Amino acid sequence: MRIGNDRRQDDFEINVISLIDVLLTLLMFFVLTTTFIQHSRMQVTLPKASAEERDMQAPALTVVVDRDGHFFVGSDEVRGEGVEPLKQAIANVAGDDRERQVTIRADAMTPHQNVVTAMDALGQLGFTKLSIATTPSQADNAQ
Repeated sequence: MRIGNDRRQDDFEINVISLIDVLLTLLMFFVLTTTFIQHSRMQVTLPKASAEERDMQAPALTVVVDRDGHFFVGSDEVRGEGVEPLKQAIANVAGDDRERQVTIRADAMTPHQNVVTAMDALGQLGFTKLSIATTPSQADNAQ
């Protein structure tokens, strides 16, 4: 025999397992898509140079200096000011391999001191194979 109060407890039951599955799927989607957007904010305008393009291997390590003087090692932004945070970020990415080719990609409008700071950090860590990325000037394209 049932009493009226017991019947009310058996009427509704919400299954949240499928809701959790959908939310976790959406969370994974947003986490994966936001990592690709991060690369687009490192837009730099390279300075012009008269040197011809060389057929080189892709550099194993890239240091980017944007117009505002912010440093990026690979695709990771360096937090902090000065040489020490930059040296630590480079050492974390490069490990013990000091024979790697390093390319500095500095914006043409960044102050010269920022490029010197990047070169100083690389020199203090013992990197010897250093190049600065440029784009061909308009006069070289016409020849």
